Amino acid sequence: MATQDLHPGHLLEISGRFWETCTLHAGVKLDVFTIIGDEQLACEDVAQQLNGDKRAVEMLLNALTAMNLLSKSSHRYANTPLSKSFLVKGSPRYVGHIIMHHHYLVDSWAQTDAAVLSGQPVRTRASDGDDQRRESFLMGMFNSAMNLAPVIVPLLDLGGRRHLLDLGGGPGTYAIQFCLHNPSLKATVYDLPTTRPFAEKTIAKFDLTDRIDFMDTDYLEEEIEGSYDVAWLSHILHAESPEDCRKIIDKAVSVLDPGGMILIHEFILDNTMDGPLFPALFSLNMLLGTPAGQSYSEKQLLDMLAEAGVGELRRIFFESPNDSSVIAGIVK
Repeated sequence: MATQDLHPGHLLEISGRFWETCTLHAGVKLDVFTIIGDEQLACEDVAQQLNGDKRAVEMLLNALTAMNLLSKSSHRYANTPLSKSFLVKGSPRYVGHIIMHHHYLVDSWAQTDAAVLSGQPVRTRASDGDDQRRESFLMGMFNSAMNLAPVIVPLLDLGGRRHLLDLGGGPGTYAIQFCLHNPSLKATVYDLPTTRPFAEKTIAKFDLTDRIDFMDTDYLEEEIEGSYDVAWLSHILHAESPEDCRKIIDKAVSVLDPGGMILIHEFILDNTMDGPLFPALFSLNMLLGTPAGQSYSEKQLLDMLAEAGVGELRRIFFESPNDSSVIAGIVK
């Protein structure tokens, strides 16, 4: 690009993008999309249900309309197909919980400069937060996994495998989807005690209590019990240091039968560590919230698995909104 063609438009667009973010967060936090539901409501109707200021509510509704999250006709507002599918509570594809999790991250992202200078986190982990933040995090993971698991699970052949270890499985979403797709499979979810109520409620909702159990465990500090022929580690390594990642992988491998399969699902960086964009930004997110977490490259993950005695390593790609993929291997 010639010097005379340079202009700051792209920079200003990036800088001001948080305006849209905060508008979406406000709409979800106030439950505007659920209030509207299948109806077409006037501003006064929405303001009344919110017990909010009519002028301010109208500004929010108009901004959401400009973002194509609402439609407006004859001074009445309706959900778009996108918002009806993903932002109305009760929809099986609802993602409001993960959006609220993002909302709770905003304060820490505003302190990125401080974290970069100190190398230390500026917030506590979501699993250590208050009930509201913990619920947003856990159910947000459920929301995200419910949209992605039906894409991933059919790509992974677990034929003949009987017992899956879902390490750090949160509310058990992937364990549920693996069991639904593999009728002879049972699963054990390992996670912190604070996660149990969410997991048991979710597992019961799918009528899988007899096939999926939950173990209260800090898997980094405590031993893993039992034996398994497949281990699923989804989005847990990025919260830990390289040393602790190796420790977790070693523990998972130690309880796998010979020929057992290990599956690691992560936001995977290029080996140059400078892309794709989402994993690179997610590394910063881990800086803000953990003492030593980060996104890892394909080579880093392959090396960790090889050091743990895992062979037949391969990467499995699929359509994902955030550049996640799976690395699979077989215990020698």
